[in-house]
Amino acid sequence: MESRLKETLHELKHHSPFTLAATLVGVLIAIFLYKTNLPVTIFEFAHPLHILFSSIVTAAIFYKYKKNFIQAVFVGMLGSVVIGSISDIILPYFGGNLFNLKTAFHLPIIETPLIILSASLAGTIIGIKTQLTRLPHFIHVLLSTFASLFYLIAFTPTINPTFFILAFAIVFIAVIIPCCLSDIVFPFFFLGEKIKHCNCNN
Repeated sequence: MESRLKETLHELKHHSPFTLAATLVGVLIAIFLYKTNLPVTIFEFAHPLHILFSSIVTAAIFYKYKKNFIQAVFVGMLGSVVIGSISDIILPYFGGNLFNLKTAFHLPIIETPLIILSASLAGTIIGIKTQLTRLPHFIHVLLSTFASLFYLIAFTPTINPTFFILAFAIVFIAVIIPCCLSDIVFPFFFLGEKIKHCNCNN
């Protein structure tokens, strides 16, 4: 248990600089777009794409070490949908309300299940067939940043300068922990193997 915790903390430390940079870029873009109708559109576009790329990485890592198609599909879809929803919706929702932003709750897996499950299944199959990990992982983190941030903007009634400071902190936490869990820790948990540090060669 202690070894697994150290491995997880290593991955979080390794991925934090990129996540910080992606969050900062996202906030700067959001400052220019928050008064438009684009935040809802961006969230609705970014969230399924996040699920797609998350499932690519999770399934690819699992399948690299265990050539079982059915199990890889299960792990890829479960990890992407559950942890993706936590990252893009649940953590921003609770973070927003923790700071009294009155953020509303919208869960796409319930409201538009066909879109989310189709994205997850497609990504899982791509991951199994290509076994790509590095590029999809970084795209996944970037998309998760945009999905989490624009969820906050789209479903929070009052936006002011303080909001963006709080949003930066909320989104960083909402992205860094779930993304590392779904892409790296989650597949190795089902494999029952030690986490291979930063083992993204493609």
